[in-house]
Amino acid sequence: MSIIPESNTRQVQTLNELSKRKIVEHNSLITSIAKMDKTPLKMFELAVSLIDTENPPKDQTVYLSKRELFAFFKVDDNDKHSRFKEAIEKMQKQAFFQIKKEQDKGFKFVSIVPIPYVEWTDYHDEVLIRFSPEIMPYLINLKTNFTQHALSEISELNSKYAVILYRWLSMNYNQYEHYSVKGGRREEQIEGYRNPEIGM
Repeated sequence: MSIIPESNTRQVQTLNELSKRKIVEHNSLITSIAKMDKTPLKMFELAVSLIDTENPPKDQTVYLSKRELFAFFKVDDNDKHSRFKEAIEKMQKQAFFQIKKEQDKGFKFVSIVPIPYVEWTDYHDEVLIRFSPEIMPYLINLKTNFTQHALSEISELNSKYAVILYRWLSMNYNQYEHYSVKGGRREEQIEGYRNPEIGM
């Protein structure tokens, strides 16, 4: 007879599965302004970890397990379902990315609501998440200018700024690793990736 309750065993398996997931995003999305709180941003990252970049999901739709979601956020209280509902509503009402694109003359600003549609029931574990078509080019078929990092590395971060900073530092470190080996950048650019600075 096992001493560990069955529910805890399932959670450990789920957490182990989550630790293997990767998030891949275009650098323009990482350098964009994320207009959302910590929970919607982390929920977005969790959903992105379900995307196979080489085999895009049909209809921009992925399926997330509520158990995975609760394990990722380490939520196990009786109020977790209503908190989940509040987080979804907040993500859809407030969350967007503002992306700055360089043009011939100045910049173009694009505002994208990343997840406009979520569907779930109170009696089933599966949550349907549909990304907006406008966000998908920043998440799939990425050959250049992208960053990959482990989902588990953001699970413990306690503020939206920590998540944003982590993503930005990962982007710079990945560029440093790539260009210091492959070349293609001047020495001062490579040094800039190694010791990035945030302008005020």
